[in-house]
Amino acid sequence: MTTADTLLAPAATSFPALGTTVRLVVTDPLVLAEAEALTRDHLAALDLAASRFRPDSEVSRLADAAATGPASALASPVLAGSLRAALRAARITDGLVDPTVGRAVAASGYDADLDVVRARVAPARPVAAVPGWRAVSVDPVTDRIEVPAGCLLDLGSTAKAHAADEIARHLATRLPGGFLVDLGGDIALFGTAPDDGWQVGVEDEGGAVVQVLALRAGQAVATSSTRRRTWAVAGGGTRHHVVDPRTGATAPSTWAQVTVVGANALEANAASTAAVVLGPDAPAWLAGHGLAARLDTGTDVVTTPGWPEEVTP
Repeated sequence: MTTADTLLAPAATSFPALGTTVRLVVTDPLVLAEAEALTRDHLAALDLAASRFRPDSEVSRLADAAATGPASALASPVLAGSLRAALRAARITDGLVDPTVGRAVAASGYDADLDVVRARVAPARPVAAVPGWRAVSVDPVTDRIEVPAGCLLDLGSTAKAHAADEIARHLATRLPGGFLVDLGGDIALFGTAPDDGWQVGVEDEGGAVVQVLALRAGQAVATSSTRRRTWAVAGGGTRHHVVDPRTGATAPSTWAQVTVVGANALEANAASTAAVVLGPDAPAWLAGHGLAARLDTGTDVVTTPGWPEEVTP
């Protein structure tokens, strides 16, 4: 997993949100309080729009309406933007990342906040169907969302990565200095970078920093893991949160984690998630798309062309 903990910057803060840890780093310490307030406001709006676990969220209400047939609803700007980002992730990964996997993820046991899921043994359930991202639309003028019958949107990591991009960009537009926004390993960078670049640590699955990346503004990094969000399943074994949209089943655990450097957090996140889904085929897919990545099995590391040399911090 990537983390901002090792970054040397004038001011930083962290707080919990969206079931993860948010880290915010600014080059001008005088703007930290305002930057944090703006970040909290954005994440609160995202939670109300896209949480699968809040019955009052837009996503949950849309799923309720879709229980008996195709459904539509006027979306808030936050939900419409998040869904557009998720559909972009689906397009650029040829459907390996798909926002319509919600019921399949829930069927695998991830149907509540992670702390709740981890405190119990999930029942063994049949694999749920994935309607497919092409059956979902967002009107470009009205922001009306249409989904097929039985669809539960799971914007999950794409919404988080998109939020990191949006927040960092907004902060850099509104406030002086540079900004690093880290939403549980989806890291976006905007504004004026420190002289030696943004120093971002790559952790192994145990939390030890194994490499430090020097990134510049306009770059991003994201990590997808099969070891962080896991839970027990009846009959033995565990599941993790990444589902293969092609089958509706939990993706293989070939990689303990995959870290990708990209032009923005959304694209880096989409690529790292797609790599988990692809399993052994991931290195070739990433290399074919010109993406610099580090793939860790937990015992061995594979990198694609363009990834920096390993550096012990």
